[in-house]
Amino acid sequence: MTALIRVMLVDDQMLVRSGICGLLALTPDIRVVAEAADGAGALALATASQPDVLLLDIRMPQLSGIALLQQSAALLPPTILLTTFDDDQALLEGMRAGARGFLLKDISLERLADGIRAVAAGATVFRPALTERTRSAYESSAGAAPPQDAGERLTARETEVLALMAAGFNNGEIATALGPSEGTIKNHVSSILAKLGVRDRVRAVLRGLELGHI
Repeated sequence: MTALIRVMLVDDQMLVRSGICGLLALTPDIRVVAEAADGAGALALATASQPDVLLLDIRMPQLSGIALLQQSAALLPPTILLTTFDDDQALLEGMRAGARGFLLKDISLERLADGIRAVAAGATVFRPALTERTRSAYESSAGAAPPQDAGERLTARETEVLALMAAGFNNGEIATALGPSEGTIKNHVSSILAKLGVRDRVRAVLRGLELGHI
């Protein structure tokens, strides 16, 4: 029997909470066990309900999702930040604060459920929509198609770097988000390109999406 993943949902909009609860009720292995309308009472509720994953709205009155993480990340379950917008700055701030995932509220049930399962299993899920500059770079690029084999397995840090590359961040911005020096990030990028068998960042992102790395 599949183990049930217990989710706590914090969002100030009741309709959003109802919609997400209804969708997750359609899955065989995920249930919302606690709800809150603001970050202010979320820590106490999380302590009482002991969820496996926290779905946390970024922007709320009194105490935002990012502010809650900044104050109490060590006391909270693995957290996925939810937002209406593909917000680069919020993604960076959320990663610095300790979020394990970042998803748009308008994603499909399948992707939401997959994100919850991944974070519950210890992975990270940073997959906002590809930014326009990444999409435009792909559309204007030319060259050979990526190889069909999966290549070497990426490390957890390389997967995080690749996810931020998909969001359009440069090496300096990725270094700021993850902590290492820009030179270390550059080395990670080189390793990612080699493992995926591609020659540039755009093809690395597309190959990573194809293989399910991000």
